[in-house]
Amino acid sequence: MTKRLTVRASAALIAVAGLCMPAAPQGAAEPLGQAAAAKAKPGITSKPFGKTKSGTQLTLYTLTNSHGMEAAITNYGGTVVSLKTPDKTGAMGDVILGFDSVEPYLGTHPNFGTLIGRYGNRIGKAKFSIDGKEYTLAKNNGENSLHGGVMGFGKVVWTAKEVTRKDGPALELTYVSKDMEEGFPGTLTATVVYTLTNDNELKIEYKATTDKTTVVNLTNHTYFNLAGKGDILNHQLMIAADKFTPVDAGLIPTGELKPVDGTPFDFRKPTAIGARINAADEQIKVGGGYDHNWVLNGGKTAAPRTVVRVTEPTTGRWMEVSTTEPGVQFYTGNFLDGTIKGKGGQVYAKRSGLCLETQHFPDSPNKPSFPTTLLKPGATYQTTTLYKFGAAK
Repeated sequence: MTKRLTVRASAALIAVAGLCMPAAPQGAAEPLGQAAAAKAKPGITSKPFGKTKSGTQLTLYTLTNSHGMEAAITNYGGTVVSLKTPDKTGAMGDVILGFDSVEPYLGTHPNFGTLIGRYGNRIGKAKFSIDGKEYTLAKNNGENSLHGGVMGFGKVVWTAKEVTRKDGPALELTYVSKDMEEGFPGTLTATVVYTLTNDNELKIEYKATTDKTTVVNLTNHTYFNLAGKGDILNHQLMIAADKFTPVDAGLIPTGELKPVDGTPFDFRKPTAIGARINAADEQIKVGGGYDHNWVLNGGKTAAPRTVVRVTEPTTGRWMEVSTTEPGVQFYTGNFLDGTIKGKGGQVYAKRSGLCLETQHFPDSPNKPSFPTTLLKPGATYQTTTLYKFGAAK
């Protein structure tokens, strides 16, 4: 069982990982204040959330912890629809991008809040081989396959049920992906548990089993903006990674693990996201900003360790990411172009949100030197990621 991370413990883990990070402000994860805490009713509520185009009824589940923090999640795509956390004054605010109703989620959108599978990120030339047999996927990102294909796991209906967790209200989602769905071999049974812990963490536990050898790389594609509006360029970021994986013109890793030292990819100390996002660097130009995988120090681990910290100076909000995964894709919303209207009529312009997708590396099925994403019958794929929130007083 994953132990909950205290503020002191998480700071210590970051120090071990190689980040020169100051301890989180004491009291930052304390209850919201007497008024908010009095209104908080820990648990899960649910309500109808529209229907799919084929008429399947969808549900929106709202998880509330003992401090009044809320996470709203729908069984359509396992999508995190809203995440409300306090700022430095105790005022609650939604810190993720998305929509107010289900209809835009049913259409084309850049994976706001969705679960990603079978394979998060890109697979080069939309093909890979297992035991000498080649499998071909849909080319939905130039010549490549992105985020599991045309539908992926973000456009299917998951089976949902409330489950018991000691650390907070929890929602279990299950989806069975049939053999050769989206071109992937094997019938894959995926289970994802969202827990909104009483330590103000959104914990995501992923599990999967298969009846044939396949590849799997599950993640979540939530776009965060800790200010709740505007862009994310003034957010301060730290990543416990000495290396990243450079990409080619199609954003497929070259196979190199490149040191971040002396590059715009060095976030080992607190740095504004916008400080070097337009640097005269070939990798920045290729990505249109940051859209790369960082090689997390320590590799894949049995228990989550804290590897990322984001702070937003105007609201005081901070977020820490802990994971068992060996990599994280840091993406700065480079393809948002102002054509999408989201919550409350907000226009999502370029760099309105940031993603921190914990993962195995992109194109691992075609890169034998990368951590393997193979899953065989009888084995269980299992990873855990936590997004912890607080606010400096």
